Amino acid sequence: MPKVLNYKVIVEQDEDGVFVASAPDIPGCHAQGKTYEEALKNIKQVIDLCLQVAEDIPNYKDRINYDYDENQSRFIGITNIAIQI
Repeated sequence: MPKVLNYKVIVEQDEDGVFVASAPDIPGCHAQGKTYEEALKNIKQVIDLCLQVAEDIPNYKDRINYDYDENQSRFIGITNIAIQI
């Protein structure tokens, strides 16, 4: 049975409305999309590509966090809260 790795992904929307996704546990792993859903689809492909590249580059592989278990806490999200003062 294949091992399943769960990576936290941070998605932000830039000033032009583009959604930018990154996986902090994988150096250089970033993607973008015109929609939130497209950004998630793209980051999933980039994570897969980064993990494939890591198999051939030991130095890069050593910098990736592979230590996940199925009982790890689940990241829910970050948001901006407006406070009027």
